[in-house]
Amino acid sequence: MLVPINSSRSSQANDDLHLISLWLKGKSAHSQEAYTRDVEQFVDFVDLPLSEIKLQHFWDWADHLKKLGALPSTQARKLAAVKSLFSFGHRIGYLQFNVGVAITLPNIPDQLAERILLEEDIVAIVSQAHTLRNRVLLKLFYASGARVSELTSVFWGALIPRENQQGQVSLLGKGNKVRTLMLPAPIWNDLMELKSESEFSESNHPVFRSRKGGSLSRQQIWRIVRDAARAAGFDKNISPHWLRHAHASHALDHGAPVHLVKESLGHRSLATTSKYTHARPDESSSKYLNI
Repeated sequence: MLVPINSSRSSQANDDLHLISLWLKGKSAHSQEAYTRDVEQFVDFVDLPLSEIKLQHFWDWADHLKKLGALPSTQARKLAAVKSLFSFGHRIGYLQFNVGVAITLPNIPDQLAERILLEEDIVAIVSQAHTLRNRVLLKLFYASGARVSELTSVFWGALIPRENQQGQVSLLGKGNKVRTLMLPAPIWNDLMELKSESEFSESNHPVFRSRKGGSLSRQQIWRIVRDAARAAGFDKNISPHWLRHAHASHALDHGAPVHLVKESLGHRSLATTSKYTHARPDESSSKYLNI
């Protein structure tokens, strides 16, 4: 049911573009890029101001996405982005009706089980990375369970040594939230070897540099993972996220508590009272992996 806003609420947005800007605020750079693209495609399709968009326009766009051959997951993501925009616009009083609330997202088959690599698969993929940088990158992906966007923004200053040749890394996650993870001695030693061989190892230098001197891009990292997986004999398009799935699955298999895996992967926010504890963690799901 479409629920009208309370007329006493004042809008914080001046126009559609301002609304979209407010809606995107606080989201990661990657999310902003993806959401902007999705909303632009929707607006270009309906060719109307947001205030004039009706439920039928959503249905027409959903049909259009199907005809284009978009995967159910892609359809769901695009529709969810636009639904979120309309919910936000309604909540702040810019849109009179939340049209998107009546839209049901397509069912997405659960393919997670198909994307879990075995431990020997990880070893095989890492062995096909023929440079120290790429090898350490793949190992850190698996050891930390990080997202691609988190490793593109890792600088040497985010790495701090700990006792027993271990270390810790601070990752900038979704919503600009930082989480700090313990790194076991094997991966820490690999990182220190990479640092010792690099001419650019100051705190403000990226850990994983491109040939041009900046951080590796998301696309470059995807290619590194894909090429190593193909060289190891995998015909599926294995992405960095598969290594994140493997981290979670293998850590749980080896007895890591579920709550620890969630915290390590950044699946939920940490309580305010635990911020100090997590600044120097003594536990991390990576400790349960055979690295």
